[in-house]
Amino acid sequence: MQQTYRLVIRCPDRVGIVAKVSEFVSEHQGWLTEASYHSEASASADDPGWFFMRNEIRADSLSVSIGEFKQRFAALADEFKMSWFINDSSERKKVVILASHASHCLADILYRWHSGELYCDISAVIANHDNLRGMVEWHGIPFHHVPVDKADKTPHFTQVDALLQQYDADTIVLARYMQILPAAVCERYSGRVINIHHSFLPSFIGANPYYQAYDRGVKLIGATCHYVTQDLDQGPIIEQDVERISHRHNKDDLVRLGKDVEKIVLARGLRYHLEDRVVIHGNKTVIFD
Repeated sequence: MQQTYRLVIRCPDRVGIVAKVSEFVSEHQGWLTEASYHSEASASADDPGWFFMRNEIRADSLSVSIGEFKQRFAALADEFKMSWFINDSSERKKVVILASHASHCLADILYRWHSGELYCDISAVIANHDNLRGMVEWHGIPFHHVPVDKADKTPHFTQVDALLQQYDADTIVLARYMQILPAAVCERYSGRVINIHHSFLPSFIGANPYYQAYDRGVKLIGATCHYVTQDLDQGPIIEQDVERISHRHNKDDLVRLGKDVEKIVLARGLRYHLEDRVVIHGNKTVIFD
């Protein structure tokens, strides 16, 4: 994989942003390998709206170091009131996965990581059940079993929080982890916790949602990958997909198809995040896929 620097920008929209950024990159001999833009108009005539940009620059083309590039770009960013960052594609994000007893999402992520499809370091897996230990440790990844006492979940979350800080997690993936993270954890890792859930919420809540859906004769099932916020299942959406259901499918078919779509949606969402293709704007996202 060619090493690039990913320059991601969000700012109020105005004339000249693309020209100024492109000129700056060119002045430093930067070779753009990918350039994506999106302008989002405002409903108010007094508000110019917002502009989003993602550029990939060949690392070996720049005439200055990445540190020098950041220092010089800061003046331009201030001029346009930009929220921005630039990341090195060769630096792997440190991922910690939280799981429960369901294995399908975790197994899929581990396979994609092991095969090199997901470019990251999986630092650890933390689960409130112990049945996935063998699969995780086979991959050479530390596994931590942290049980949950339903009467008092505070010790569980205290230990989970300590482990997340111990592993200095850049990204946290909830791979069918069926616990609600405390507000403090959501705040500390804002924009870095990714969750997956089936598309039946809020229609079919509780146990066996696929069986409930079968009894109602649903025609579509799907999954949503989103960032975690303090508002349960209300965070910015990263990716979604659906599968069509017919009268020929039984309850077990719905479970199987549901797991398939959950896996692919979580993998896509995580990949977009790892490659800095997601820009959060309020409770929405711009995805440069």
